[in-house]
Amino acid sequence: MEKYSQFRDRGSGIAPFFPVPSRSSRTYFFVHVFLFSIRLPIFLTVVLGYFLVLRWAPLGFVIHKALLGLILGIPGIWWVDLQIDGVRKGSLARHHAHRLPQPSDIIASSFTSPVDAIYLAAIFDPIFTASYPDTRQVRKVTLLSAVLRAFRVPLDRPPAAAKTTDLRTLIEANPGRVVVVFPETTTTNGTGVLIFSPSLLGAAPGARIFPISLRYAPGNITTPVPGSYWAFLWSLLSEPTHTVRVRIAECVYNVPSQQTSRLASADKSYTSNFLDTLQAEETASQSSNETRSISEGGRASEEPSAEELPVLDKVAKALARLGRVNRVGLGTKDKIAFVASWKRRQGRRQR
Repeated sequence: MEKYSQFRDRGSGIAPFFPVPSRSSRTYFFVHVFLFSIRLPIFLTVVLGYFLVLRWAPLGFVIHKALLGLILGIPGIWWVDLQIDGVRKGSLARHHAHRLPQPSDIIASSFTSPVDAIYLAAIFDPIFTASYPDTRQVRKVTLLSAVLRAFRVPLDRPPAAAKTTDLRTLIEANPGRVVVVFPETTTTNGTGVLIFSPSLLGAAPGARIFPISLRYAPGNITTPVPGSYWAFLWSLLSEPTHTVRVRIAECVYNVPSQQTSRLASADKSYTSNFLDTLQAEETASQSSNETRSISEGGRASEEPSAEELPVLDKVAKALARLGRVNRVGLGTKDKIAFVASWKRRQGRRQR
C-alpha cells in the first residue's frame, strides 16, 4: 500500500478509499459458499423484479416498504441499532417525533454502501440527489441510480446533458417529501468523512438538515472501489447476518452562523421572541438571495462564504461524531485519482 500513501489523510493516516477485506475462515468456508449459492438466485430475482417492474407499480408506500425490507432481509440485514440524539429508546413516538426528518427536511447521509439508499428508501421514502464537489446544484436521481452510484467512479461535475437544480427549488416542487443528499459525493470505506460538496447550502434559509450515519458490521459490504459488484455480492450474501448501526443527529439549520443560535432556541422554546426569529429568517433569506444572484454571474460564487461555512462544518462534525470517525482532508478529486491509480496497478497484476 506504500504506493497509495498520497491517498491517506496527512494528519491521521486514515485511508478512506481502500477496500475492506472479507473475513476469511477455512473452517466456515463451505458455510459461506452454501449461503451464497442459496441466496444469490433469490436475491437477484427479488431485486430485478422490484426495480424493473414493481418499483413503478402504484402499490403504495407500505407495500414498497415491505418489498425493500425483503431485499434487506434476504442477505440477513435484520438487526438495526438505531439511536437518535436526545432521545431515550422507547420514547420517540410519545415525545420526540420532531427529531426525525419530516417532509421538506433534508437528510445529509454518510455514503459507504449501496445498502445506504435501500435503507433510507424503506424508512423515509425520500427523493435522492447526486451532489458534485464544486457546485451547489444537485441532480435528482432515482433509487436505482442512487444504489448504482455506490459502484461508479465519481464525477467532479454534472454530466453535460444532466438537468440540475438547487435544493430549495427541489423541495418547493416536492413539499411532501424528504430529500436525501450525500454531501461527500462518493463512497468511502467508513473510516473517515470526506470534504463536503457545497450542495447543502442550496437549501432554503432555515431549512432543517439531519445528519445520518449508517455503519455496517461486518464492514466489508462497503464499496469504496468502483465496479466491485461481485465482491459486494459475495460479502453481502455469504455472511449469516449483518448489523446496521444508524445514528441520527439533531438538525442543523441552514442559516448564517450568527443566526443559528436564535433559530435553534426558537425551536426548543415557545417563549422566544417571535420578532427575533423572524429577523433571523429574513437575514438568512437575504443572504441566500444574494448568493443565488451572484452565482448566476460566475462559478467562483459557488464557494461557501465565511458565514455559510459553519453550516457545512456542523454537519460534517455531526457525521464524524455519529460514525466515531475523523474528518479527512481528502475529497472527490482525490477519489478520482485513487481509482485511476488503483486500475493501473490492477492492470499490471493481471499481466
